[in-house]
Amino acid sequence: MDNIEVKQTKWEDLSISNDFLFGKVMQNPELCKELLQRILPDLKIDRIEYPELQKSINVDMDAHSVRLDVYVKDDREIVYDIEMQVSDTKELPKRSRYYQGMIDIQLVDAGQHYKKLNKSYIIFICPFDLYGKGRHIYTFENICKEDNSISMGDEAVKIFLNADGTMDDVSRELKAFLDYVAGQKPEDSYVEKLEEAV
Repeated sequence: MDNIEVKQTKWEDLSISNDFLFGKVMQNPELCKELLQRILPDLKIDRIEYPELQKSINVDMDAHSVRLDVYVKDDREIVYDIEMQVSDTKELPKRSRYYQGMIDIQLVDAGQHYKKLNKSYIIFICPFDLYGKGRHIYTFENICKEDNSISMGDEAVKIFLNADGTMDDVSRELKAFLDYVAGQKPEDSYVEKLEEAV
């Protein structure tokens, strides 16, 4: 009996920063779409779909497998992978590269042209500052080192969100979500919906 009570207490103590719980909450299309709009306010997302819940990718027996927390597509076939990452493993940049490659393998079938690759966003939500610069958001796209006005054009974007940021560099809405990830309860209608879902 005591074990059941302890397990229930631990379950009740979980927050949105728990990757399992985050994945479950993001199965609600409206909550997931709203989060994506807060992260990417310049995109107009009409609807999203879930090709697979907690998508697993296994290329072969020897390859490192991947289980994506939240894998969705929008109405324009843009692919989004959203990951909740609470511990700094010191390998997130390379992990994002690996995830990108694994997702790309799933998007193009044998004989198809590479131009069929969907635009994609790999998004990590962290309660820590991966790059130590105080930003709430770090967005990476491939650009030419010699002339940064030239984009590679591969349409692969990686975003690292930092709930511990100190700069005034994101919208009030995204800041409210990140504060919630950090354990605060800001006055925000979306955060209230997340709290109810949690």
